[in-house]
Amino acid sequence: MRIVATHFTDPGCPWAYSARPWHAALRWRFGDQLDWRLVMIGLSESAEQYEARGYTPERQVASNRRFAARFGMPFAYEPKAGLSATSPACRAVVAARLSDPARAEAVLRALQDLQFTTTGRLQDREALRGALAAVGAAGLVDRIDDPDVLAAYEEDRARARSAAGGPTDVQGRAASTDGPVRFTAPSVIFERPDGACMEVGGFQPLEAYDTALANLAPALERRRPAADVEEILAAFPEGLVTAEVAWIRKTNLGALELEGTRAALQAAADAGGVVRTALGDDARWAMP
Repeated sequence: MRIVATHFTDPGCPWAYSARPWHAALRWRFGDQLDWRLVMIGLSESAEQYEARGYTPERQVASNRRFAARFGMPFAYEPKAGLSATSPACRAVVAARLSDPARAEAVLRALQDLQFTTTGRLQDREALRGALAAVGAAGLVDRIDDPDVLAAYEEDRARARSAAGGPTDVQGRAASTDGPVRFTAPSVIFERPDGACMEVGGFQPLEAYDTALANLAPALERRRPAADVEEILAAFPEGLVTAEVAWIRKTNLGALELEGTRAALQAAADAGGVVRTALGDDARWAMP
């Protein structure tokens, strides 16, 4: 059985970025039994939308520090030159999905890295180009104004703004910042082939996803947590950050060993079995 996992997200959302370790853990546990599909929320069409709400680059840095301390993802702490719309980056993900769905996730990840670990802005096309070059997708920037991409993006925005009255809404995990009640990132809807589904709305712990899948599809095969960091990285050719590896290693009742995981990764890197690439205030780790 394959379960469709529809993931509502946006490259500019720090909650979605901070949930990446839990999604990595789901990919480890269930592999290709989960068919991930991205829906772009489109949080902002212009930087002025954020300015009107009182956001500033300095406020963004303060937010980065809080998220890093709480969830352990890599962040940078130098203020950006200005605020940014997320729409161009969202459309780059849509363009990837239309041209090659298999690389949409890598494009999203590259854009999240741009947003949270550099001074680049999501609305600057050269910054987008540079970030996407790292995953061989710089050419997508030339497509973000194409009619088919714009149409698909608007379909995503409409779908993301259809949460009224549903589980995400009744749990108080929806938002209505621009009118309609919308899914907040990183909401996920899991759906069986027969149409039965479970909704995990907004930012929720790994256990919420796991409980939903256990009830929806108890027959799914589960891979157990692994202690060996090289075994974990071998399953993720694109590499993982420390927090992602730590959550894959974590057992159900065990403590999260963020520093222990970092030490294990560094030891593997020192021995030549793992490559460390600096990312914000942490690193991405990958097999050679």
